[in-house]
Amino acid sequence: MSRVAKKPVALPKGVDCQVQAGAITVKGPKGTLKIDSPAGVDVAVADGEIQLKAQSQNDTKMAGTARALLNNMVKGVSEGYSKKLELVGVGYRAAMQGKDLNLTLGFSHPVVFKAPEGITIEVPAQTEIFVKGADKQRVGEVAAKIRAFRPPEPYKGKGVRYSGEQITLKEAKKA
Repeated sequence: MSRVAKKPVALPKGVDCQVQAGAITVKGPKGTLKIDSPAGVDVAVADGEIQLKAQSQNDTKMAGTARALLNNMVKGVSEGYSKKLELVGVGYRAAMQGKDLNLTLGFSHPVVFKAPEGITIEVPAQTEIFVKGADKQRVGEVAAKIRAFRPPEPYKGKGVRYSGEQITLKEAKKA
C-alpha cells in the first residue's frame, strides 16, 4: 500500500465529507468541492477522518493520488488557497472593475480578465494581485493565465511574476 494513502485525512470542525456512488463531496465554510470517486480505491468516512484503501496491489498509486486530492479539498474548503502575483515594470498596473481585472501591461490596449466562478481576485496595490479560492488547481490555473499575459522577460525582468519568483537575468550584448 502507498505510504501516502495509509495516512488518514483529518476533517476539521465545520467540514463535512459525503461519499456517494460515483462521487465524493466535501463541504466547508469556504465552499463545496466535488470529485468523481477514484477507480480501484475504497473511501470511508469515520471518526472525523477520511480513510482510503486500494482494492488491489495495482491501485496503490491511485490511492495515494486520491488521498492527496482529498487532503487538498479539505484544506481548500476550511482555509482556502491564494497566490500572489507582482507586476514589475514602469506603467504596469492592475485595477478591479467590478469582478473584472483590468491590467495595463505596456500593450496598446488594456487587458481585461474575467474572474471565473469560485475564484476571487483582489488588488490591494496597483502592482499586487491576489487570486483566492477553495480549489487549489483552479487558483493555480487562474494565476498562470494572468501571468501568461506578460511573463517576465529575461533581460530586465519586467512582467507579471509570482511573489518570490526568482528570474534569472541574461547578460546584455556587448559592443
